[in-house]
Amino acid sequence: MRDIYISGGAMTPFGRHPGVLAPELAQSAILKAIDDAGVELKDIEAVYCANVLGGMILGQLIVRDLGLRGIPVYNVENACASGATGVHLARHALLAGEYSTVLVFGIEQLTALGGGTIPMQRNDVKTDLYATAGMVLPAVYAMRGTRFLHERDASREDLATVAVKNRHHGSLNEYAQQRSETTVEEVLASRMIADPLTLLQCCPSQVDGAAAVVMTTRRPTQRKAVKVLSSVVVSGMREAADDDILDAEITARAARQAYEQAGVSPRDINVVELHDAFTIAELLYYEALQLAAPGEAVPLLRSGATRLGGRVPVNPSGGLLAKGHPLGATGIAQMVEVMWHLQDRAGSRQVADARIGLTQCTGGGIAGVDHAASSVHILGV
Repeated sequence: MRDIYISGGAMTPFGRHPGVLAPELAQSAILKAIDDAGVELKDIEAVYCANVLGGMILGQLIVRDLGLRGIPVYNVENACASGATGVHLARHALLAGEYSTVLVFGIEQLTALGGGTIPMQRNDVKTDLYATAGMVLPAVYAMRGTRFLHERDASREDLATVAVKNRHHGSLNEYAQQRSETTVEEVLASRMIADPLTLLQCCPSQVDGAAAVVMTTRRPTQRKAVKVLSSVVVSGMREAADDDILDAEITARAARQAYEQAGVSPRDINVVELHDAFTIAELLYYEALQLAAPGEAVPLLRSGATRLGGRVPVNPSGGLLAKGHPLGATGIAQMVEVMWHLQDRAGSRQVADARIGLTQCTGGGIAGVDHAASSVHILGV
């Protein structure tokens, strides 16, 4: 199997960008990624555009003004896993020899929605029961959080500690939307969204941003070459009535496949960017990714192992809780962050001696399955 590299990457600051159109945001990230990769626009043979809510043929609209006309443009929507899915599809094409250098970018403007929770599905009984019942993602994760507190030796303070950790990391990241630190007391005192999740335990819903990577079969020479060691995307399995809502089966399955494909073990991972849309999610994914044994997520958190300076820092970017979650851009931004750490370019939040990093992104909530999609990527130098 031929080697696939991420030769360059970039992102815009995540946050509110009033007066800036989605194409402008995306083009900013694209041009910086092209420059970072040391290639030119004419070297790009195909484009993958990840987006959830931006409408039809957004990719063609964005690259039109860059002069990338006539080459294949693939628009990818897979809920929050859209960006990671775009990388997965691009890797397949590179492995098949269809192209040698491609561009993958993600873009989202959630401020255009005007506020509120992100819609799960159309409110139509014929499409999805959850949507018809008015289910929203904060409620889904709140149920998991409630069950977690009931079954585990865990407290509300433990949930809040995830937010404190990631807000500290985000304070070091110039690309993060939330750059102020917080305390456990402040997290618990913030407005209740869905018990036990307070406002500071939920990722911001008003955020815009874009991220881009250049992927190639040519080994980069300008700095440490970051290789895509594994790329996995799976969909959810049909749930039975007695399924454990604390068992993130879809992510655990994707992780097992990714470790096997990369030929590494969970102990080999030096840095992780995972899908912490809510504080409880990070704790569940510790176990699904085998960073902690079943039932050991809270001891892992309390030990400090997942903080910067710990054994396996998780979300040094600040994660979704601090950096923000512009859906289509998130999975790609995770990879840019890990790339920076593997190349010793992460500044004050640099993870020391990072050689192997993992990104994990889930997407979509529909009735009867544990998420609609989950992706796990392992990168290495």
